Amino acid sequence: MAADRSILHRLVGLLPEGELDTAEHVLRALVAHAGSSLPAALANAPEDDEPISEEAILAIAESHADILAGRVYSHEEVKRFLLGEE
Repeated sequence: MAADRSILHRLVGLLPEGELDTAEHVLRALVAHAGSSLPAALANAPEDDEPISEEAILAIAESHADILAGRVYSHEEVKRFLLGEE
């Protein structure tokens, strides 16, 4: 399935403020390597050298707890939600 720009815009809109720099780096790397393979683009992406904030560390711990407790959504559930099919 080909991605639609509106889906990408929606995903960017859902990102927390603290993740925007990372998203920008990844997207710039993809644009710079357009036409090449994704693995090559990711391999050549600049390393994220920003320290992880306390807020991010807590969010990661919370997500791990959610996984262990079974509070997760399948890929299909997330896709339906993002496409507004629910």
